[in-house]
Amino acid sequence: MHISAKSRRSRSAAALVATATAAGLLLTSCGDDGSPPESADGGKITLTEMDYYATPPGRAPLGEQLNRCGKEAGVTIKRQIVPDLRTKVLQLANSRALPDLILLDNPDLQQLAATGALADLGPAGVNTDGLYPNVVAAGEYQGKLYGVAPGVNQLALYYNTSMLKKAGVKPPATWDELRAAAKKLTQGDQVHGIGFAVPATEEGSFQFESFFFGAGASLKELDSPQAVSALNLLKDLVDSGSAPEDVLSWNQMNVGEQFANGSLAMMINGPWELPLLRKAGMKDFGVVPVPAPAGRTPSGALGGEVWAIGTSGEKARKAGEVIKCMVSTENSLEWAKLTNYVPSDEKAAAQFRATDPSVKTFVDTIGSAKGRSEEVGPEYPKYSQAMWTAVQSALSGSKSPGAALTDAQKQATE
Repeated sequence: MHISAKSRRSRSAAALVATATAAGLLLTSCGDDGSPPESADGGKITLTEMDYYATPPGRAPLGEQLNRCGKEAGVTIKRQIVPDLRTKVLQLANSRALPDLILLDNPDLQQLAATGALADLGPAGVNTDGLYPNVVAAGEYQGKLYGVAPGVNQLALYYNTSMLKKAGVKPPATWDELRAAAKKLTQGDQVHGIGFAVPATEEGSFQFESFFFGAGASLKELDSPQAVSALNLLKDLVDSGSAPEDVLSWNQMNVGEQFANGSLAMMINGPWELPLLRKAGMKDFGVVPVPAPAGRTPSGALGGEVWAIGTSGEKARKAGEVIKCMVSTENSLEWAKLTNYVPSDEKAAAQFRATDPSVKTFVDTIGSAKGRSEEVGPEYPKYSQAMWTAVQSALSGSKSPGAALTDAQKQATE
């Protein structure tokens, strides 16, 4: 939830697809003799694929990887880019007309798996040896593996090194330190101490979840004291002027732009912002985990996409070969360098960290990130909508954080 993410985001991918238009991209590959292999009935094997990577930096490289892995598996891959992928695949699942390969935002996987339209990746030959346990869990439903991620992400706190030094502020590690630092760094309407993105979308839930999970809250109880404390924190930041009211409509890309132009001293954002900040000429920044209540370990939401199979038989086996290739150490490391996602393979992640120190915080904390559908399964979209609605209500002042989350719990469990 990039939201999401989002959301590249869980992320992430929301920011990646926010301005995208639907487009189709046909990719073909050949066998060793220059033509695609034949299936058992004499026909050519073609696998259909859907993803939502409509913009750089992921669009072209993803196509190149698919082309390469399709050639290795001996198949032709027909790619289609669909910005509103979740809606599309749920429609197709009802008629059992899913594409053979799908690159799906990870919190949507269980809802799709619950339709019975996805293939178990185990029999398709996909294994998860060497992957982070929480990443594997995010691809499971009712004990079976339905999705596997080539790379993952979560959020962190970026800070402007010069601004903090000038204000005599250290990068905050706790909520109390965050409140104090954000207030001290705020300079009227010219510079706000912190910015984040909590629009009325999954991207908003993804960002709020960094504080929600960090407080020890559970999605099963949206109105718990821990959840209320997390929402109170964001409300305090907005009400005090430490964070602008614009956070209610900003997406993660907007936040990155504000940080890069010096309007924010700190921001909550993902690793995909690193190349964008460099492109903007910004070098004077650092990255630390999202602050948590004193005594608690930071824990955000796990972002990123998973590969899934929407077919059966020989096509499923071939699709499994393509996925194995796409999530291999070599390809996941290549994908990480392009997107700044953390490789799902722990050894590849360590290599990535060694080659790019700027991703250290993201690699070091990825193992503690929580799968968004881990607790509520296929019902996650309902809980997410209830959550972002509560955040909007509380930060706009229409309801208190407690009342907003009480209503959210009712909305999610109706």
